[in-house]
Amino acid sequence: MSDRYLANPKFQLCFSKFIHNIPEPELVSFPDLYENSHLPASRNIDVGDEADKVCRVVALSNSFSELTSSLDNMRDMVLSPSLVTEVLKRLSNAGMPALAFFCWAENQKGFYYTTDIYHNLIEALGKIKQFELIWDLVDDMIKRGVLKKETFNTIIRWYARAKMIKEAIKTFEKMESHFGFKPVLSDFNVFLDTIAKSNHVKEAHELFVGMSKRQRFNPDLKSYTILLEGWGKEKNLMMLKQVYNEMRSNGLEPDVVTYGILMNAFLKCRMCDAAINVFKQMERSNCRPNAHIYCTLINGLGSQGRLDEALKYFEISKNEGFMPDIPTYNAAIGALCRLSRFDDAFLVMEEMRQSGLGLNSRTYDIILNHLVKVKRVDDAYQLFRRMSEEGCEPQTNTYAVIVSMFCCCKRVDMALEVWKEMTEKGVLPSMHIFCSLIRGLCFADRVEEACTLFEKMLNKGIWPPEKLFGNLKEALIASGRRDLAIEAMAKLERLRKILTYG
Repeated sequence: MSDRYLANPKFQLCFSKFIHNIPEPELVSFPDLYENSHLPASRNIDVGDEADKVCRVVALSNSFSELTSSLDNMRDMVLSPSLVTEVLKRLSNAGMPALAFFCWAENQKGFYYTTDIYHNLIEALGKIKQFELIWDLVDDMIKRGVLKKETFNTIIRWYARAKMIKEAIKTFEKMESHFGFKPVLSDFNVFLDTIAKSNHVKEAHELFVGMSKRQRFNPDLKSYTILLEGWGKEKNLMMLKQVYNEMRSNGLEPDVVTYGILMNAFLKCRMCDAAINVFKQMERSNCRPNAHIYCTLINGLGSQGRLDEALKYFEISKNEGFMPDIPTYNAAIGALCRLSRFDDAFLVMEEMRQSGLGLNSRTYDIILNHLVKVKRVDDAYQLFRRMSEEGCEPQTNTYAVIVSMFCCCKRVDMALEVWKEMTEKGVLPSMHIFCSLIRGLCFADRVEEACTLFEKMLNKGIWPPEKLFGNLKEALIASGRRDLAIEAMAKLERLRKILTYG
């Protein structure tokens, strides 16, 4: 099988193009994922460390031959399905290098084929729309006896995300007609949910109607709930009501999930009173609210300035015996921050600590975002510094907030300091961080540094927004560096071809 992939010209072309788009591996350990792993129990805890080593080798390799040679030299590595799976997970943003590693791994001692290995490889290839190679993998899975229904769910999801809805539908049909897997209602619901969640709720509804008319499946509460959620996200209350009425006329009673979706839909449409009425209706029907219901209400009411009501439901949830979870606490903190009641927000943070829950990066991000909005720059930076001290490492989103904040207030040197700290910790910069810094450098008339950063962005395989390139080009030309503007344009065109044909 390896020879077939290696001979594929698309593989040869894409390997070198995508090899530099691999995130630095996070230094965390993962438990062994397979009961039948060949690794001794004492080595299972090392899977994360071993995966780190492999990913570094892949990141430094510029060709398949260089990669295989470097991997061959890792003589102390004991290969197992759990290690292969972990490496493929970490290469999920680098499809062709992931395939290259797989081709090497399958010829090594200790390797054997599992469904999870193939699924992780399909995930990586799906992100770069390599569907021809994915179907080659499906053929291979048949030969190995590891093809499952779930394989098709993964393929359908990537077709849907690529807006290839016809291909997604064909794949669902082929699951039975070509591969002998007869779908049941739960499979149809997964399929329907995938289409709806990819912002194609209209197509999902058409599929629902077609399947019902042909009596291929009798829709259950889950089927209707999927459509309710989809139309709710679209803020289409007319279709929401139509689906809900049809569900009730078919004898299906809403459960706590259904009520939560209805409440969320009304809150998205800024209809707080309607959402509260749904909550009361749920109570009258003896359907007990759960923590998620309260979180939905607190978040929705708080986002529209109805703080007293949001906090009332926060207290009700505690009185009802629900120990607030992190999302519920975060919703309450967000509600307080929207009205700049930061001291009260910090008191809720302290309550979280006392409850033993601890704080996650999202908790800090909520407060940081609101501090930045009211231009309390120094307070935001102090809170950012406290994160690590309190054992909560900033994530990419956190760094994006702080970098953008310093760039907006023309303190680009501070933004660069935060950038340096982030990269030294191995946190992969996002497109938003690149954009903030490049714009900040342009406005500070530091165009050569901006151009260098733009090149780094392209080397990561990150496509810049059109407006960003326009800003950079104008700044370069205004500074008399037309040559750099032309060079940047050429590099951008090369990346476009990679993303189009890779």
